[in-house]
Amino acid sequence: MIPEKLITANIAAVVASQTLPGITIWNRLEGRPRAQNFDRALRAEVRDALWMLTRQWQMGEFRGDDAGSPIFARVRVETTRLRKYRAANGAVEKFDDSIPLEARVEQMAVPLVLAKHEVSLDIRLLAGRHWLKLIQPLAATVVAEFITQYPIHVPDPNQIADAPTLAHPEAWSNFVAATAANRRMDGVELYTHLKNGGNVTDGIPALAGLELEAGRIGERFVKWFEKLFYQPANSSAWLPERLEYQFAVSSPQAQDEKVFVAEEYFHGHLDWYNFDIDRSQTTLGEPADAADPVVSKTLTMIPTQVKFNGMPNTRWWTFEDGLTNFGDVKPDTTDLAKLLLIEFGLIYANDWFQVPFTVPAGSVANIRGMAVTNVFGERIWIEGAGRGDDDDWQRWAMFLLSIKGQGHEPADLSLLIPPAAQKILEGKPLEEILFARDEMANMVWGIEATIPLPSGEPKRGREAAAETRGFFEKRRVGPPSTPVPPAEGAKIRYKVMTSVPENWIPMISVHVDDDDRETQLQRAAMLRIVEGDSSQPPVEPRTSLLREGLDEPTPVKYLIHEEEVPRAGIRVTQSFQRTRWRDGRAWVWLGVRKQTGRGEGSSGLAFDQIIDIPPEG
Repeated sequence: MIPEKLITANIAAVVASQTLPGITIWNRLEGRPRAQNFDRALRAEVRDALWMLTRQWQMGEFRGDDAGSPIFARVRVETTRLRKYRAANGAVEKFDDSIPLEARVEQMAVPLVLAKHEVSLDIRLLAGRHWLKLIQPLAATVVAEFITQYPIHVPDPNQIADAPTLAHPEAWSNFVAATAANRRMDGVELYTHLKNGGNVTDGIPALAGLELEAGRIGERFVKWFEKLFYQPANSSAWLPERLEYQFAVSSPQAQDEKVFVAEEYFHGHLDWYNFDIDRSQTTLGEPADAADPVVSKTLTMIPTQVKFNGMPNTRWWTFEDGLTNFGDVKPDTTDLAKLLLIEFGLIYANDWFQVPFTVPAGSVANIRGMAVTNVFGERIWIEGAGRGDDDDWQRWAMFLLSIKGQGHEPADLSLLIPPAAQKILEGKPLEEILFARDEMANMVWGIEATIPLPSGEPKRGREAAAETRGFFEKRRVGPPSTPVPPAEGAKIRYKVMTSVPENWIPMISVHVDDDDRETQLQRAAMLRIVEGDSSQPPVEPRTSLLREGLDEPTPVKYLIHEEEVPRAGIRVTQSFQRTRWRDGRAWVWLGVRKQTGRGEGSSGLAFDQIIDIPPEG
C-alpha cells in the first residue's frame, strides 16, 4: 500500500500547472535482445539520420578548428636519371642501373691466390666441372687432356711453403680427395689463361682442327664465370686505409650536374641517407651531355589519409584497431620521445595525407609545385617544409640530403632514389677481423677471428693459429733447446718478451711522412719463435683484408688512419652477398661490412720482465 501522503490527486493537472516540485528521471534507451543470438543487437542499428547529426554536434565534431580535408591535388614533378659513377679516386664511368648499386660499389676480387699459394679450391673445382661439361662433346679424349693440362696442385708434405694447407687436416683432406684418381680439373687456371690472351686449344692435341668451336665454348665459359661471380673490372670503391667504401654519382642539372658523394659507406645497404650533395663540384668528370632530357610530369590525384595500427578513428561510433594501444603506454617523466609519440598518435594522427607517385630507381626527383583543393573549394599552395638554411636545426625535413660544404647554404629539396637491392642474402663470413686497442702494450691489434682456408672454408682464427704453430714446431730444423737452469738460490729470472697467438697481427703507430705530429697505424709482423729453430719466417696475416699490398710484386706497406679504430674497436667482415635484380638475374659478389667492435683487448705482450722463481719442494 502506498501512503496517502504520497498520492497526488489529479496528477495531470498538477504537472501541467507545476504547483508541486518533482524529480525528473531519464532512463537509458537500449536494445533488449530476446534471443540467444546477439549479432543484430551488437550492430547498434540507427535509422534516424537526424539523431546521428545531433550526436556529432554533442561530441563537438561540428566545432572544427582544422582546415578542410583535401580532396584534390596537382603536383609538378621533374626527374633526371643518374648518368655518371666514380669509385673512390678512379675514373668516371657511365652509370648502369641494370646492376644493383650495392654489387657495383661493394664488389671485391675473389681471392684466388694468397701468399703465392692457390686458394678457393671450391671455386676451382666448380669452374673445372662446368668446363668439362661444355667441352666434352667435341672429342672423346679431351677431358683427360684438360685434367692433365690444368690439374689441381696438391701441396707437397715436404715443402714448408705449403703450410697454409698442410697445417689443417680438413684443408689437406679436401685437396687429397679432389685429386684422387686424377678426376678433377682446375677451372680457375683455365679462366686465367683465357683472360691473359691464351687459347682453349693450347696444349690440347685432341682439339686440333676444332679451334673455332673450342674458342666459342671458351667465350661462353668466361662469360659464365664472370656472371657467376661479379668481379671488379675497373677501380674499386674500397679504401683500405679507411676500411670503408667511397664513391660518387651525378645527374644532369641545367648547364652543369648535381654531384652526390658517399664518403663513408660500410653498412651493407645503400639508400638516400648514404649520400651528401657536393656543390663544390659542378661536374663529375667531363661535362654532361646537354641533350640529356629532364622529364616533367603534372600529376592529378586524390590524397589518401595516412593510417597506422591503433590510430584513433575520427568517427565516434567506430572501434579502433587494438593492435596498438596508446593508453597502455606508461612513459616516465623523462621519456620525451615516448611522450611525443603518444601525443602524435592521439592528437595529430589524422592530420597526415599522402599523394603517391612513382619515380624510377636510379633517378633524382624534384617537386616544383603542389596545389591542394579541400572540401570547401579552397586552393592552397604547398611549399616544402624543409626549405631554408641547410644548417638550421629547427628545419623539419624527411628523406632530404645534407649539403657538403662550409655551412649555411640553401637546403636542397631533391629526392634521390638509388637503384639499390631490396633484399640481400649474406653468407657466413669468410674473413673476420677485430681491430682492438691494447692499452697495456700501447698498440693496436688486427685479430683474425676467422680466416679462409685454401679449400674455401672458413675457420676460427685462433684454432688455425694453434694448428699452424704446431705444424712449424714439428718441422723444426734441430732438436729443441734445453732451457738454462737458474743459478742455485736464485729467486728471480729475466724474460725478454712474451708471445701472442699467430692470428694477432700488430698495427704499430708511425709518423706520417712530412708531418711531425700526425700518426697512422702500420701493419707489422711478429717473430715466429720456435725452440731450436731460428730460421722461421715472421708471422704473416692469413686474410686478404690484412694482406693489402703484401702480395704485390714489390710489397707495399699498409697504413690505416688512426681515428678509424676507436676505443671500442671495429669489426670488419668479408662475405659473399646475393640478390635477385628486377630483371630476374641473380647477382653474387664479395662485399665487406664494418661494425662496432667489442671493446679493448689485452694481448699479454710484455718485454723485459722479472719473474719470481717458485721455491723448490
